[in-house]
Amino acid sequence: MASPLLLSAFLFFLPTVISTPKPNNYYSKPSLNPIDACWRNNRNWAANRRALADCAVGFGSDALGGKFGSIYVVTDPSDDPEYPEPGTLRFGVIQMQPLWIVFARDMVITLKRELMVNSYKTIDGRGANVEISNGPCITIQNVSHVIIHGISIHDCKPGKPGRVRSSVTHCGDRQQSDGDAISIFSSSHIWIDHCYLARCTDGLIDVIHASTAVTISNNYFSQHDKVYYYFF
Repeated sequence: MASPLLLSAFLFFLPTVISTPKPNNYYSKPSLNPIDACWRNNRNWAANRRALADCAVGFGSDALGGKFGSIYVVTDPSDDPEYPEPGTLRFGVIQMQPLWIVFARDMVITLKRELMVNSYKTIDGRGANVEISNGPCITIQNVSHVIIHGISIHDCKPGKPGRVRSSVTHCGDRQQSDGDAISIFSSSHIWIDHCYLARCTDGLIDVIHASTAVTISNNYFSQHDKVYYYFF
């Protein structure tokens, strides 16, 4: 038979052990951030990809990207800086009309020269593993309303000087690019979200030369010592 002293000690601690209530959300999953909650809660998000444009927050919350344009599907990872072929990423981003650009499958795109993105474009990598790597990367210059979401951009290198097409009507000479993952230059209403950026020769993201209304959200920066943000 237990001694009175041990029994008293057991009874003293027992109520604490068996009656401590758990918080109401003890078993619930962590809540999503506002951007993820805006579209991930919809299991049929792929049926209306352009709804992502309504999920931006911050200074770039009015970025439209290709919200009011057609869906353009990238099927070909090759690259021609001057005369891009239909089905390539470069062909999509230089078009004059708004486009929501998606990818038919996983692909690695190695650009020959910097990718000049025209206004009112969304590059949407959801549903595929899309990498831009081991060459020049993305330049957003003198344009507006660009959204880049869900792309892996890494190991970017300076591009050689040469001719680069920035629209269907203009192909011009470009100096050597710096080797940034994304360079935003004199542009506005830009949203960069859920991208992976790593190991670039220069910066991961440069926001320079009076660029305004820019949101950079939920991105993963890795293995790099230069990440510059300039807001004016």
